[in-house]
This record gives sequence, C-alpha cells and structure tokens, in this order.
Amino acid sequence: MDFGTTNIFDSRDFNNILVKDTLSEAVEALEERGYNSVNQLVGYLISGDPGYISNYKETRKKITKLDRTDIIEILLRNYLNK
Repeated sequence: MDFGTTNIFDSRDFNNILVKDTLSEAVEALEERGYNSVNQLVGYLISGDPGYISNYKETRKKITKLDRTDIIEILLRNYLNK
C-alpha cells in the first residue's frame, strides 16, 4: 500500500460483494434442502416474508440483514450490466 496517495473507497463496492456473497450462500443452502432457490428468493423479495427462506445454515438471518431494495437494485444492475 502506498501511503503517499489517496485511495478512494466506495461503499457500494462493499455492499455489492456482501449481497452477492449472501445470495450465493442462500442459493446453496436452499438447494441443499431441496428448495427451488429462485422461487424462494423471488417470494421473499416480493413479499418481504422471511418464511420463504430456510433457517438452514442461518440463511434467513443472513439475508434479512440486507435491505431488499439493495438486493433488487444489485440484481437489476448486474442483469443490465451497469
């Protein structure tokens, strides 16, 4: 690290990584339990009901810490490649 220059920190980058990692873990955990992960996540994102997400591997706890609006925004930006 060069202490002679100023680094720019963008919290959106951190949030993007957090959301992607959490979603990846959720997909894996839901599929391990035999659920259709896409359907379960869509149900949660639309309704806000955490009952769509399994408690397995603390998946519900992890995903409910994230703002659903942030999740949807990041998914849409990635889908549109922006």
